Amino acid sequence: MADNPALHAAITEHVPVIAVYIWSPEEEGEWAPGSASRWWLHQSLKALDQQLRKRHSRLILTRGRAADVLREMVSETGATAIYWNKRYEPAAIRASRAVTRAMRALQLLTAEFNGSLLADPATVLNQSGKPYQVYTAFQRSLLHTLDPEPPLAAPRELPAPARWPRSLSLGSYGLLPRIHWYETIAPNWQPGEEGARASLRRFVTQSLPAYRAARDIPAIEGTSRLSPHLHFGEISPRQIWHALGSRGRASVFLREILWREFAYHLLHHFPHTASHPLRPQFACFPWRRGRAQLRRWQQGATGVPLVDAGMRQLWSSGWMHNRIRMITGSFLVKNLRIDWLEGARWYWDTLVDADLANNTLNWQWVAGCGAHAAPYFRVFNPFTQAKRFDPDHVYVKRWIPELREGSSVSYPGPIVDFAKSRAAALQAYESLRRAGHKRSGLS
Repeated sequence: MADNPALHAAITEHVPVIAVYIWSPEEEGEWAPGSASRWWLHQSLKALDQQLRKRHSRLILTRGRAADVLREMVSETGATAIYWNKRYEPAAIRASRAVTRAMRALQLLTAEFNGSLLADPATVLNQSGKPYQVYTAFQRSLLHTLDPEPPLAAPRELPAPARWPRSLSLGSYGLLPRIHWYETIAPNWQPGEEGARASLRRFVTQSLPAYRAARDIPAIEGTSRLSPHLHFGEISPRQIWHALGSRGRASVFLREILWREFAYHLLHHFPHTASHPLRPQFACFPWRRGRAQLRRWQQGATGVPLVDAGMRQLWSSGWMHNRIRMITGSFLVKNLRIDWLEGARWYWDTLVDADLANNTLNWQWVAGCGAHAAPYFRVFNPFTQAKRFDPDHVYVKRWIPELREGSSVSYPGPIVDFAKSRAAALQAYESLRRAGHKRSGLS
């Protein structure tokens, strides 16, 4: 309800206003919301409807192609304008364009706004007029130019129509998975705008002062955990920017918000990267199929404690600490040499903060095939990482009960030799690099 520019503009220009949600997974293509996202969406829509009802309104739930649904809605209600906040995923952009064409054909006013980013990706270009592909340059540009306006207040009331249009029930969406694994996720989260505000207050007052040092320690709650709230539009980056106050531009945490902006910048300008590497030579990389090893990785049964702890945290809570995401990702793509897309798809299904832009950027960064990628020779060593960031094994033992004192359950040995698998990965990356130099005439 707060800092929603589309809602604010609609209320300013029109009375009454009808809030509509369209469930249209078929328009999302191969990246329709995964299981954890669907659970969060169910809770978030319920919370949004409650907020609207406090304002004498309600959420109308519909289903189908957005353009078709809105044609019917216009016919039923006599609406004269459609307002929405932009989404920047390729499939969402196509759906948005279809809506615009359909509504203009009916001679309706359409207006879209940026409510989810600090800067519209189309407006941020380097001095050559091209997209940025290096984060540090992108960050400098935004920090130099950004001056976000104060967030918009939530409306106190939404004028109701004389007659409400038809609405589906939330249960008809079938968002809750048949396998009730989300029951272990639920206690960790409070989806909805109230939960987002509570998380922001907790972070700013309790975690932000020590964030620089604490953010890398997986055993403590040193990060914001705002990512799912941001993804589902329950809080805006503009609200976060102003909550940081005078610490904003100098805050290490703001760099994380700008990394998210960079992710959307890349996805907007290079939409093929959702499923294909930005660096085309990686289309020929010799990934291993390794289905059995992939399954062991997914189950948290690789025999590498820090990797397994992270994967079990993911399955149990729908979330994983950021440093552990890098370590588990590196182990999959470099030690097991399994395609980064396999990891991206698993995270997409199991993360409550599954976000196409962030998911794509982070996996391609770890795999070395994207913009501002980690050097191909960087392979996170999960054993030395554990010594540095979990020296007392607090995090590992929390998620791997087999390693606690007195456990009668045995823990398996590693499924690969770290040193040998690292050497094999580096050899494969080096061969790809040399092949690329030969094709470009640089040998």
